[in-house]
Amino acid sequence: MNSKHILFIVFFLLSLNVISQTRKELEAQRKELQEQVDQIRKLLSQTRSVEKNELEELSELNLQIIAQVKLSKAFDAEAKSLNREITSNEKEIKALAKELKTLKEDYAEMIYKSYKSKSQNNRIMFLLSSENFHQAYKRLQYMKQYTDFRKAQGVQISSKSDQLLILNDTLSIRKKEKYTLVKESKQVQGEIEKRKKDQEVVVAKVKKQEKKYVSQIKKKQREERKIDKKIEKIIRDAIAKSNKGSGKKSSGFAMTAEAKLLAKKFEENKGKLPWPLEKGVVSRRYGKQNHPTLPGITVTTAGVYILTEKGTNARAIFNGEVMAIQVTSGNRKAVYIRHGNYITVYNNLENSLVKKGDKVITKQIIGKVYTDKISKKTTLKFQLRKNVQQLNPASWIYKM
Repeated sequence: MNSKHILFIVFFLLSLNVISQTRKELEAQRKELQEQVDQIRKLLSQTRSVEKNELEELSELNLQIIAQVKLSKAFDAEAKSLNREITSNEKEIKALAKELKTLKEDYAEMIYKSYKSKSQNNRIMFLLSSENFHQAYKRLQYMKQYTDFRKAQGVQISSKSDQLLILNDTLSIRKKEKYTLVKESKQVQGEIEKRKKDQEVVVAKVKKQEKKYVSQIKKKQREERKIDKKIEKIIRDAIAKSNKGSGKKSSGFAMTAEAKLLAKKFEENKGKLPWPLEKGVVSRRYGKQNHPTLPGITVTTAGVYILTEKGTNARAIFNGEVMAIQVTSGNRKAVYIRHGNYITVYNNLENSLVKKGDKVITKQIIGKVYTDKISKKTTLKFQLRKNVQQLNPASWIYKM
């Protein structure tokens, strides 16, 4: 294989890489979702032996179903992308095979004519029969061009044959990949159907004791509102302290030039900030949401709940200063970190490895997340605020 062939193959493979780039992104997304499903399964298996009420069981089933439905959609999107690539390859193979057939036929005819020409009149006689030198020279050039053209045709046939071989190999690989994807997708669909059947059984149980569970949800929501009010009070007190002596009443922090710069950098990183845990799954999202089973009941969350493994540490999502350490029920801790006029709250910690006034850096460990002794769940309750205003962490944290 000469250098022209090698260059052609390199450019051809590069073009394939560009075509399949979107599919590679879909593949990466699917693998990421697969990891999330596996992580949820692992986290929930740690609490499998614990006696749960139907509401907790339903919450866990919903979490698994949502994750698996996302994974199923990712499988479908990747399979469709692969299918488009297979169809494109098949069309290209068909066109290329036709072109190669024509080239070979033309080449065979050229060889045959060349052979006939040689048998009737050899080259030397063809040149010697020239009427003058100029004609002889032109005939020599024609013979050379004809030979070069034959060589070029041979190279083109070889090049097209290589191209066809690569396309056929690629097609075979893509078909195997598609078969594997479809098989795995069916497995996920099977798991979703099983979870949904389990869900129906649990929903029926919940509805039998609807009043009891509605009462439980309302009680928990009241408790959470009390905690949120305490968080808000701590932030308001800090704002008032920062404005003390200025003679002005403000709903926001009085900031130094350094604090303003920090807030600006925090804002510039919106959507790119790291998670407050190295690993975790969001078990409750921000804001008001309808309860999946109990009609007319809404659940409001001021931040996000992140389920993680026992022994996991919470970490600062950005540079800042520890504004307060709050001791909550059961001697648990909540760490408040200020980033200019932005506050991040890391609640439900077993301990605190920082103290008020400490400067912290991005991803610095600030304490271990508490593991509930009854449910065996390890959950970080994370909030993000601008002054006292609640913000949705999913808009700020990378891929939350």
